[in-house]
Amino acid sequence: MHHNHHTPTTAKTTMMRELLRSRSLGFLMEAHNGLSARIVEDVGFPGIWASGFSISTALGVRDSNEVSAGEVLDTVAYMADATRIPIMVDGDTGYGNFNNARRFVRQLCRLGVAGVCIEDKLFPKTNSFIGDRQPLADTDEFRGKIAACKDSQTDDDFCVIARVEALVSGFSLAEALGRAEAYRQAGADAVFIHSKRKDGKEVLAFAREWGRRSPLVITPTTYHRSVGVDTFERAGISTLIWANQNMRASMRAMREVSEEVFKKRRVSDVEQDLVPVQEVFDFLDYGELDDASRRYLPADPAPASRRDAS
Repeated sequence: MHHNHHTPTTAKTTMMRELLRSRSLGFLMEAHNGLSARIVEDVGFPGIWASGFSISTALGVRDSNEVSAGEVLDTVAYMADATRIPIMVDGDTGYGNFNNARRFVRQLCRLGVAGVCIEDKLFPKTNSFIGDRQPLADTDEFRGKIAACKDSQTDDDFCVIARVEALVSGFSLAEALGRAEAYRQAGADAVFIHSKRKDGKEVLAFAREWGRRSPLVITPTTYHRSVGVDTFERAGISTLIWANQNMRASMRAMREVSEEVFKKRRVSDVEQDLVPVQEVFDFLDYGELDDASRRYLPADPAPASRRDAS
């Protein structure tokens, strides 16, 4: 197991704030349930991105607010319980107006989640990579939503990240910068600038103009081939999210195994590609349960009647 350099007493929110504010580029890896979250931590990532797209996909629905806030919170609760590293939750548009958004933030704080990212689109949202010219929220309305989130967090270090969808919706760099600054002034702890261009140039142009006014977050889903991570680091970007790779990996793995077993009518051919059952037991620490049982259960729990029968 990799252990985070923080002592367990460091709040996850504090760890997330340090990650965002660090001068070096930090990475968040996508997870969508307790198991994937635990894998991300074990590999050594300093934080987790709880992707709305991935959580929706894992539940078999589309990334268009078909999953309710409650179902996302249920999933995120398992993720937070399974890990010691901070989680940034993809909060879409906040599940409605400022009132829905601030209630969502209070619930995230209760679960020990470190931060939330809210985007300036309309509810119900559509995944950013679908279609063009998606309508954006009114800037003032969205500023109010950010302020409401900040006012209702119950942990001072909880982070609210404002995701600017102007570029991805086909608006100008000036529009994106104007919105980002408005959200920063409304209290956003960081700005997430989104783009679906393949060359990454508009993100670097944004970063140049932004000039480290506040931490800048990106996810290079479409432009990871064109721009290397050192370029992002030099551009002053604080945090990079790998947004959906674990979900996409799991879809392929499950399909390949299912197809193979279906075709061959046996599992002997796929067994060598699978995690051994013992590794599952080890990874989820079944050994701890054995130790605890010896501590908490009576030495001979079987009642007399059952002993006689055996």
